Amino acid sequence: MHEILTLQLGQRSNYLATHFWNFQESYFTYSPDEESPIDHDVHFRPGIGANGAETFTPRTVIYDLKGGFGTLQKYNALYGLEADPGLPRGLWDGNEVVHQEPTIPQTEYQKNLDLGLPLPQLTAGLVRYWSDFNKVYYHPRSIVQLNEYELNSQLMPFESWEIGEDLFSTLDREHDILDRDFRVFAEECDQMQGIQIFSGTDDAWGGFAARYVDRLRDEFGKKNIWFWGLENGARVQLPMHAIASANLAKSVNEISPQTSAYIPILDPPRKIPTYVHTDLQSEWYSSALASTAVESATLPTRLRSHRGATSWLLAQEFPRKIFNLQATIISEQDQLSDITSRQDKKSPTAEDEVEPDDILLEGFDLDFSWANSARAKKLHVFGQVQISRGFDAQRSLGSELLLSQPSHSQTLRFPGSLQTYRIPLSLPLLDSFPSDLFTGRGSPSSGLSIRASLSTTTQIGDKVKDLQKLASRLIGIDEREALVNGLGEISEAYQEQWESDSDSGNDD
Repeated sequence: MHEILTLQLGQRSNYLATHFWNFQESYFTYSPDEESPIDHDVHFRPGIGANGAETFTPRTVIYDLKGGFGTLQKYNALYGLEADPGLPRGLWDGNEVVHQEPTIPQTEYQKNLDLGLPLPQLTAGLVRYWSDFNKVYYHPRSIVQLNEYELNSQLMPFESWEIGEDLFSTLDREHDILDRDFRVFAEECDQMQGIQIFSGTDDAWGGFAARYVDRLRDEFGKKNIWFWGLENGARVQLPMHAIASANLAKSVNEISPQTSAYIPILDPPRKIPTYVHTDLQSEWYSSALASTAVESATLPTRLRSHRGATSWLLAQEFPRKIFNLQATIISEQDQLSDITSRQDKKSPTAEDEVEPDDILLEGFDLDFSWANSARAKKLHVFGQVQISRGFDAQRSLGSELLLSQPSHSQTLRFPGSLQTYRIPLSLPLLDSFPSDLFTGRGSPSSGLSIRASLSTTTQIGDKVKDLQKLASRLIGIDEREALVNGLGEISEAYQEQWESDSDSGNDD
């Protein structure tokens, strides 16, 4: 079935993943005459609930700190609400005094969702936790609360990379995390195509994720691991920026070489187009923005018409594992002119002033990547996947009509590949999604038309070089040399071959 297992590590990642699961839930169809273009078996697992009824829950394991789950309970209506049995009476003959933390009250949205009543419109002020806009039931095994640290604690902040690394090592030593949390989901799969991980990388979750990826790679060998690394894109004070930069440098060095694809996500992006209206203080808003790109970029992995992701990220076979994530939301009136103008640019002549590689990155006004760092002298795209969804494909693409199918890979000027997908399925605008996020783009009835891109370019090498310089100043002497050398090797993969190929081309 080409299943994909998901790991969600931390509050910021769970906001993004909740939008992702809400989108997946919306693709279900309940009429025998209507088949969804999405293969739900990729991300959902069948099961049996407490009352013997069949269930369908996400193939995911969700980690968060104490207090991070909000109103979400481990046991839900599908699996029966279980009370804590407390201490066995045989171990204690005295009187019991129970101290119970106050429960977090459900929002009106969640109450109505449980009762099947009309849902009120959500606002940033009403969303306190990611569970406040969650629409999916999870298996009890999917919920893993880490009680060692508390969400937003001032006394013991979960900030340092080493804290996350130590927490994973301690838990793994005591419980064997893969056996306790992950293996049961993996053993249910007939033919697992990969593991996708959502995690912070500029805080303690980066250290936790690095050690988790080590275990996964040891256990599952050559299975695909797609890592979505979330970074705080908002400006912070200098001391916090230094901590975040050191954490990020360690995450990139430790995690990216172990993955099939490492995709950094600035949340929120540094530049926001005028049609986007987002409350930058609200994780609900900023994660919703990122989710439109993530859900669209991964869409080929779960299409019935293209089972499996073997051709989804061709560049994963090469040492360049880091990808830029970009997207744009297309208005209805702009669809035809936008695609036509891009088609006109696909075959530039030798006299064109714009480099073909630059053209590949044009038209994306939502940039979640590191592209704003110092730019390479000459931009080169080693590989790219472009996904266009929600377009009137027959009218707009003409002879390029390829519905839900990958186009033939196009070889770029130097070793690399371009993979394109044209998918008529639009992104649904849900009642769990900020209703005013986009102006003049889509509607609840038609959804959103989106173009998304994953690309690996020379710009990534520049950013890793920047991290290398920061690491040489911020990291202690004991670990500095190994970290600086590791980042240097990663950076060289985006420069040496390109420069040598370019030089040999000039010699001809």
